[in-house]
Amino acid sequence: MEKEKKILYINLNERTFESIKRPDLNKYIGGVSLGTQLLEEECLFDESSLSPEQPIIFTKGPMNTIFPVVTKTCCMFKSPLTEELGESYGGMRMAMAMGLAGLDGIILKGSSPRPCILHINNDEVKFLDGEPLWGLNTDEATRLLHDKRGRRGLRSIITIGKGGEKQIKYACGLVDTYRHFGRLGLGCLLGIKMVKAIVIEGSRSNPISNTEDYRKAYEKIYKKVTDTDLMEKYHGLGTSINIKSLNDLGALPAYNFSKSKIIDDNSISGEFLAENKLIKKVACSGCPIGCIHIALLKRKFGDPYEYEASTVSYDHELIYALGSMLGILDADKLLRLIEAVELTGLDAITTGVMFAWMTEAYEKKIIDDDLLLTKPGFGDIEAYLQIISNIISQPNKFYIDAADGTYALASKYGGLNFAMVLGKNEVAGYHTGYGNIIGQAVGARHSHLDNAGYAIDQELQEFNPTEIVNKLINEEIDRNLLNSLVICLFSRKIYDYETIEDALNSIGYNITKKQLKELGLNTFLDKIRIKEKMGFSYQRLQIPKRFFETECCGKRLEEKQADEILRLYIDEVEKLKQKYSFS
Repeated sequence: MEKEKKILYINLNERTFESIKRPDLNKYIGGVSLGTQLLEEECLFDESSLSPEQPIIFTKGPMNTIFPVVTKTCCMFKSPLTEELGESYGGMRMAMAMGLAGLDGIILKGSSPRPCILHINNDEVKFLDGEPLWGLNTDEATRLLHDKRGRRGLRSIITIGKGGEKQIKYACGLVDTYRHFGRLGLGCLLGIKMVKAIVIEGSRSNPISNTEDYRKAYEKIYKKVTDTDLMEKYHGLGTSINIKSLNDLGALPAYNFSKSKIIDDNSISGEFLAENKLIKKVACSGCPIGCIHIALLKRKFGDPYEYEASTVSYDHELIYALGSMLGILDADKLLRLIEAVELTGLDAITTGVMFAWMTEAYEKKIIDDDLLLTKPGFGDIEAYLQIISNIISQPNKFYIDAADGTYALASKYGGLNFAMVLGKNEVAGYHTGYGNIIGQAVGARHSHLDNAGYAIDQELQEFNPTEIVNKLINEEIDRNLLNSLVICLFSRKIYDYETIEDALNSIGYNITKKQLKELGLNTFLDKIRIKEKMGFSYQRLQIPKRFFETECCGKRLEEKQADEILRLYIDEVEKLKQKYSFS
C-alpha cells in the first residue's frame, strides 16, 4: 500500500488552505478506512456535532474511475442527527474530480464569516462569494454554478438547499444534481460552516506503469459487469424493482409500518414508472451501468394547455419513504413530493419516516393541527408539501423541534413505539425480519447498507440467531473493505477478494487477500472505537414496538428473539475487541 496520500486542509475561519502529503496514511488505502483515521485525528469528541470546528472529511480510493463501477466518494463527520458517527457516500463525478485534482482527501474545518462557495482546482482553493446563491434551491444553485464554474464533464458540484442553510439536522448534500450525501446530516454541517457549494476540478494525471496487467484486470472486471446478469437489474428497472417484489413478499413498509403490503402497487412500482414516466438513465463517471433513473414530471399551471416539466430521479428508498410509507400511491403525486424534498435538500428517508410518524401521531391525537398548522392524512400530498415548507420556515416551536428528526420529536411529544428509527436514524424500506432490524440497529451508521440484514433474512431458511449475527458481522467487515476502495455496493458481487487483489496489484500495489481482510476488520473495529468515544453504547439501543406488531413476510416477529440476537451480537463484538487488543 505504498501510494502516498495527499490531503487538502481547508480552514474556513481564516480562509486558508494547505495541501499536505501524508505517507503515514498509506496503510489506510482510501475511502472509509482513510476517512475513519482522519476523523479520529480531527474530531472534537467531547463537543457537539454543531460546533463549527468539527471536521467534514471527504476521501476517495485508489481505484476510483480506473476500474468499472468504482464511483463513490466517502464523507465522514460527527452526525448532528445521532450525535455519533456520520458516514455517507456520494457518486456522480466527485471522485473523478478529486482524482484529477490529485487529492485523496479534503478536510473542512471552521466556519466562513459569510456564505461562500469553495472552488477547488488542483491544490488551489478560491473562496467565492456565496451570497447570491444563498436561499436558492439545490437545482437553481447547481444550474448557475454549472454555467459559470469549472470544465463541464470534468468537475463536480456539491450543493445544499434551504434545509442545510437552516441547519436542519437531516439536510443532505447534493452531488451533480442526481446523487447525494443523503443520510445523517452533512447538509446541516455545511450550513453551519456557511458553505453553499463546493466545486472540484483539476488537470492532474496519474499514469499507470504496467498497462498490460491493468488492461487484463480491467477487461476481466468489465466483462463481469456487462456480459453477465450480476448487475442487470440496476440498469433495467434499477432498485425500484424491489417495490413489487417486496410487496409480493409482504415486506414493503407502508402507512408508517402499520402494514407490510399495499393493495395496489402498480402505480408506484418500478415497472409502472419505467413504462409511464422514465425518460432517461444516467451513470456516474466510470460506470457502464446507468442505474440512475430519471422521470419526467409534467404539470399544468394554466389554461389553455399551459404546462411545465421537470426531471426527477427515483429509486426504491424514495418510493418507499415518500410513497408507500405515506400512502402516496399515485406516481405524479409521488414525483412531486420527491422533487420538493430534493429541491429543499433534505434526506428523503428521514423526511418520509418523520412525516409518517407525524401523520399517525395526529390520528392518535398525540399532536394536533395547532402544532402542525395543517391536517395530515395518509395520501394527502398537499399537507406534506405544507409540512416541508413549515420545516424550513419554522413558524412555531414544534417545527423548530422537527429540525432535529423523528427520534427527537417522538421523545418530546410521544409515540416512540411507532417512531421508526434505529440508533436515532430513520429506517430503510424493508420489513423482512430480524436481520434487517438488528442490522440497522448495530450497523456503524445505522443503515441497511452497513451489513445488508434485509438480504440475510431472505437467505436464511430458518431462525438461527448465531448465523444471523455471524453474517451481519462478516458482511459489515467485507463492506468496510469495499467502502475503503469506495466501490459502488451495487457491484459487490463483482468485486470479490481475488478480483480486488488483482485490480490493486495491476496499478502498482503489492497487497494480499489477507491484508485486504485485515483492512476491513480494522476499519470495523476503528469505527466502533470512534462511536464509543462519541458516547454510543449498544446497550442503549431501542427497537420500536411497531416492528413486532406488523407482520413481515406473513408472520409476526417476537421481541424476545430480537433481544436475543442483539445480546449475541454484543457478545461477539466484545470477543473481537478483546482478540484484537481493542483500545
